[in-house]
Amino acid sequence: MASRVAAAVAVLALLCAAAHSSEGQLSPNFHASTCPDLEHIVEFHVAETFRRDVGVAPALIRILFHDCFPQGCDASVLLKGAGSELNELPNQTLRPVALDLIERIRAAVHRACGPTVSCADITVLATRDSLVEAGGPRFDVALGRRDALAPATKDQVGLLPAPFFNVSTLVSSFGDRGLDVADLVSLSGAHTFGVAHCPAFEDRFKPVFDTNPAIDGKFATSLRNKCAGDNPAGTLTQNLDVRTPDAFDNKYYFDLIARQGLFKSDQGLIDHPTTKRMATRFSLNEGAFFEQFARSMTKMSNMDLLTGTKGEIRNNCAAPNRRVQDIETATTRDEGIAADM
Repeated sequence: MASRVAAAVAVLALLCAAAHSSEGQLSPNFHASTCPDLEHIVEFHVAETFRRDVGVAPALIRILFHDCFPQGCDASVLLKGAGSELNELPNQTLRPVALDLIERIRAAVHRACGPTVSCADITVLATRDSLVEAGGPRFDVALGRRDALAPATKDQVGLLPAPFFNVSTLVSSFGDRGLDVADLVSLSGAHTFGVAHCPAFEDRFKPVFDTNPAIDGKFATSLRNKCAGDNPAGTLTQNLDVRTPDAFDNKYYFDLIARQGLFKSDQGLIDHPTTKRMATRFSLNEGAFFEQFARSMTKMSNMDLLTGTKGEIRNNCAAPNRRVQDIETATTRDEGIAADM
């Protein structure tokens, strides 16, 4: 009898989710009736994880960007298994602590409310709350996203801007995804915290010190000496911001003025005529940076969404529901399909 009641509750929750998502419109109150404790649950789990590892904040922002840029904010980057985005080179260093946090929040939310909230919505909310934990601005979040049924293609993942891009290429790359120069300069400021691995920036000192754009000689020497011990390659990490590496602030732009931008894509912002004025302004006015960053995060988090009856609400952020069902069936029958995870 208990199992029948549980099944009925689950079906009712799914029907409610479908009913209030049929319009396909985002709203800050999208989950207010079906999951009133949603934001409290997300905030609790993010704060708890941040206390143990402040690096979860930049890790979440990176996950959100890598999710939204290829095919929209649909949690496709969270999918695991053959052909997943996580297997592609730009995503191989996405941090497990943040991926695990998103799934833990999903499990807690679904326990409290049933399967009414998508992994895509949870990812955006968790990213916003972690940014605030790190001292950054709170950006507006409207909800109602649904989850992709399949990962982005290899070519779509290839749209992600690379750390060796020059500014002209960056402007074009962002523009192709509906993001303007203000979005480029402010979202690049997310590199005010977090870390990078030597293979991502060794072009700044190898085979010679970069001159286009120029890098500070002492900084380049320290990077070269540090990365000489990177064995196996990709083991060592370097703070993206040498001044306040764990705080979200505007010191990243100070780094650029001092020629201590870690990536070519960062350092070029202070030189190129299209971006120099705004990058300089953000170095002088943290409030202006925060205001634009919040606007750009809201804009990015609304890219190419699945809403209404498109996509699904996953029962596990790492797998489409059909695979979750296959895995559960395989477990019951003692088969080996679960190894596909």
